[in-house]
Amino acid sequence: MTGVRKVAVASAVGNTIELYDFLLYGTASALVFNKIFFPQFDSRVGVLLAFATFGAGFVARPLGGAVIGHLGDRFGRRAMLVITLSATGLATALIGLLPSYASIGIAAPVLLVLLRIVQGFFMGGEQGGASLMAVEHAPPGRWGWYGSWVFIGSPVGLVLANLAMYLSSRATGPDFLSWGWRLPFLFSIVLVGIGLYIRLRVSESPRFARAEKSRMPLVEVVRTRWQVLLLGAGVNLGFQIFIFVLSVFTINYGRTALRMSPDDLLVAQVLGGLAQVVAVPVFAWLSDRIGRLPVMFGGAVFQAAFAFPMFWLMDVRWFTAAIVLGFVGSGALFGPMAAYFAELFRTRVRYSGVAVSYQLGAVLGGGLAPFVATSLLAYGTWAVALYLIAGAVLSGVCLLVIGSAHEAEPAGGESDAQPLTPAEA
Repeated sequence: MTGVRKVAVASAVGNTIELYDFLLYGTASALVFNKIFFPQFDSRVGVLLAFATFGAGFVARPLGGAVIGHLGDRFGRRAMLVITLSATGLATALIGLLPSYASIGIAAPVLLVLLRIVQGFFMGGEQGGASLMAVEHAPPGRWGWYGSWVFIGSPVGLVLANLAMYLSSRATGPDFLSWGWRLPFLFSIVLVGIGLYIRLRVSESPRFARAEKSRMPLVEVVRTRWQVLLLGAGVNLGFQIFIFVLSVFTINYGRTALRMSPDDLLVAQVLGGLAQVVAVPVFAWLSDRIGRLPVMFGGAVFQAAFAFPMFWLMDVRWFTAAIVLGFVGSGALFGPMAAYFAELFRTRVRYSGVAVSYQLGAVLGGGLAPFVATSLLAYGTWAVALYLIAGAVLSGVCLLVIGSAHEAEPAGGESDAQPLTPAEA
């Protein structure tokens, strides 16, 4: 295995484990947390509270991205990624050991929220760093392809999380609510051990090793590139809304509105995740050939166009087809994203810029999406569809505004020349 492939695989494995930890919480929020940690509320309010704690992890992600990104630009990507993987896995395993509300009362949901915040903080520094390790080892013109290997970790992590819940549900049967749901969380310790073994065997980013170091990278990127930080956040925001409505909200919608079994819902998510595993590298490869902007803008258009048909398909019992199509189409926006964000910033401040910009979009999009969508459902699925369309339009507009500035840097980041700001473009 060549050096760049080894790094890309190591980054992808680590990101897969981190996403398993983070997304497992979302699946549990839709299926069991309302009963375990919020049983004193009626079922709908309990689900809203569970989704609110799900969002708490996203609130911590920009802070984690800022702190870990700053340290990653100062001291290196590799060390930060070892820390993020270890800390996130430990927090996940501790969730699996938490007593229920029936055992310790209000302390149970409080501890749940605190552990979720820890998850989010370290997750905030993971995705940006993992994608940079792959991208900065890649040859010019292949940033999209190798960067996508890392982002494959998102659908693979989703598949593993849903598959773990499905197997645990089938194996423990009536005991699933009492202790079976804990097994997927405790399994995180095994995955983290595997991830650390792989991640510790890769070298530091060569671009980082050669680059002039910034004394205050976070301050520098905020001061000089604040427009790009915000526009990049907008690009990611629309994708995050769509993907977390698709992967988390629809589980609760299928269970409560469509009366589907949890097993059928989890199988649909697994199939959707597997479909995105294929779609992400295909669209990333295409972006290396024809450019990031046309591929990603096409993904934003798909998300807007598919918003209403997605619910029409679900309501006529084509639930799995809707999930699979949604995951495939959204891959056009998601697949090239690792390279897209990396090309917006110089190496000396790249970790800080990518982590902060990406995670701002994540907290405003994905962190709120299940909660907002569940609240809007009181008005009908049309309100949720309009929410998806609004997010897609925001992504598309930000892509167009930043597009001409983005094109100022050669595809694949062949130089560290700073792209033009939108105003300069």
